[in-house]
Amino acid sequence: MLKEFFKKIIVFIITREARAVLYKYKPEIIAITGSVGKTSTKDALATVLARAFHVRSAQKSFNSEIGVPLTILGCENAWGNPWLWIKVIMDGLALIVLKNHYPRIIILEVGTDRPGDIKRITSWLKPDVVVVTAFPEVPVHIEFFNSREALISEKINLVKALKPNGLLVLNADDADVYALKHTVSCNTLTFGIHGSADVSLLSSYIEYDMANKLIGIFGRVVYLENREPLHLKGVIGIHMFYSVLAALAAGIGKGVNLVDGIESLENFLFPPGRGRLLRGIKESIIIDDSYNSSPVATQAALDALKEVVVSGRKIAVLGDMLELGKHTVEEHKKVGARIPEVCDELVTVGIRAQ
Repeated sequence: MLKEFFKKIIVFIITREARAVLYKYKPEIIAITGSVGKTSTKDALATVLARAFHVRSAQKSFNSEIGVPLTILGCENAWGNPWLWIKVIMDGLALIVLKNHYPRIIILEVGTDRPGDIKRITSWLKPDVVVVTAFPEVPVHIEFFNSREALISEKINLVKALKPNGLLVLNADDADVYALKHTVSCNTLTFGIHGSADVSLLSSYIEYDMANKLIGIFGRVVYLENREPLHLKGVIGIHMFYSVLAALAAGIGKGVNLVDGIESLENFLFPPGRGRLLRGIKESIIIDDSYNSSPVATQAALDALKEVVVSGRKIAVLGDMLELGKHTVEEHKKVGARIPEVCDELVTVGIRAQ
């Protein structure tokens, strides 16, 4: 009880400070929502914009009522340490009172665990750009919502908060996301891997080195009359292109040339646990897709594993998919049903995966 009270006080103070900072410095706000790919999109977009702008992006997956104001203040989460929270509050006050070289653009993740989360944030946060990644059939974090539609409705609050002259960046391959295009009067840009989007992928394949070892994936990005090659190193899975296409689309919306955007991604590394390629023992390759998985992410990881050409065995090591509520049993069984067509062995971790 005391801990929850302390949290509410902290949220109240840092939110007021964040609002004052936004009023003083007036940065452009780019907010990213959706049920998958927010952190990867945020990191890719920060990389694309960093050449032309002074940018700050959320640390890791700072996307809550605490994470959003902390990102605006440029402070780290103090967790349960009251002395560190006092420092955070004092740093926020200094930012308000003193003159600082504040970023031109702030990139935020805005997520939800429970009904009302995003609505509370958008009561004071009005983005200049909103990027919507995807609404899978069974989204992560659905456990505390009555339905998928209720979860989507909560996330759409961010779109409703978009400034009238803002930009909406949408996934054209997701019907529910794309439908948002017809609900706003502001400018829109779309991205996708099936060719119908403003920023799309013409072709893609897995890249191997001369020794036939995995090095990444390749695709050709299309925007208007431009067709540019894009190499993503150290990662695998065609679904990984969604994050960089979203970042390129938002970058284009901010005036970044497609060629410059792609060049800035030349050495981009996806966050840990998102399809990253790791070298294992005995010439093995590990595809690390271990971050907080959901049904759509797990199926995409299995798609990538199936596509890989190897001389030895393919082994899937799969853990529990959490926060699925009533969908838990059915979705784990769906994953299990695919295993024989994808790999030679399965190792499970956790009672749900078992």
